[in-house]
Amino acid sequence: MDPVVIPILVAALVVVFLVAATVRIVPQARRYNIERFGRYRRTLQPGLNFVLPVADRVNTKLDVREQVYSSDPKPVITEDNLVVNIDTVLYYQITDPRAAAYEVADYLQAIDQLTVTTLRNVIGSMDLEATLTSREEINARLRAVLDDATGKWGIRVNRVEIKAIDPPNTIKEAMEKQMRAERDKRAAILHAEGERQAKILTAEGTKQKDILEAQGTQQAMILRADGESKAVELVFQAVHRNNADAKVLAYKYLETLPHLAQSDNNTFWVIPGELTEAIRTVTTAFGDQSAGAGAGPSVSAEREDAAAADVADSDKDSVGAPEIEPNSTLALDAVAAADEAA
Repeated sequence: MDPVVIPILVAALVVVFLVAATVRIVPQARRYNIERFGRYRRTLQPGLNFVLPVADRVNTKLDVREQVYSSDPKPVITEDNLVVNIDTVLYYQITDPRAAAYEVADYLQAIDQLTVTTLRNVIGSMDLEATLTSREEINARLRAVLDDATGKWGIRVNRVEIKAIDPPNTIKEAMEKQMRAERDKRAAILHAEGERQAKILTAEGTKQKDILEAQGTQQAMILRADGESKAVELVFQAVHRNNADAKVLAYKYLETLPHLAQSDNNTFWVIPGELTEAIRTVTTAFGDQSAGAGAGPSVSAEREDAAAADVADSDKDSVGAPEIEPNSTLALDAVAAADEAA
């Protein structure tokens, strides 16, 4: 081989090596910290970058995307001296690659220890019930403390979430009993409220039913009374319009009397004073008819006037009518007289 070719090849290889060592391609969302002779020089941005061969070197390669860090459950003591295990998850992002590389040796370990310390301070000021029900407040206080502390490290804490709060087993059993008692209490209250509402609705229905029945009975009584009133009025008008004979009225009066004693509740009934006058009128009428069937119109008129006078006298004597038993001889005689007259 020609001796001149070998140096040329060596020189070419050196040039290629130098060019390769000079060019640095940084991926998107990555940052490279460059040191020159051991001192921080600059941070390479995504894309094509050039550095001095041999003098410059890449110290750290950092990912500036938002990252998730989940720590192991940590025991924390509450204000009421109960030990609970709390599991947290942290969302952070590197904002200053230089500070993240040179201000703290291991930013993940630093964030983890700071999270535990802050969590113990926050939980230590709350009791167990507040700890279980105030996750949003705990998350906000953790984020505020961590974001302030990690700012000088070039890291921004976006969110801090509590994944789980695990109280002791005895507390879990007590909480389960309490929740069971609360559920039973709510069920009993709902059941009692349902029964109360059902009774109210039943009472309202019964009330409406009674009201409607009373209204129906009232309306029926009113209609019955109106009918009887109209019937009596029609009978009265018919009697006066036809100028009924007093003897006929007395006979009808005697026909009605036996019906007064038909009720089972009647132990005695009162015979008004008109009864004797009615019997007298009927017997007189039928006696006169049998004795003087051929008498003239003047005799009949006189007898009618006498009967009318007797009826008027009986109206005056109606006060203090005698009381007799339904099965007495007078009542039977009155009925017999009425039957004979018929």
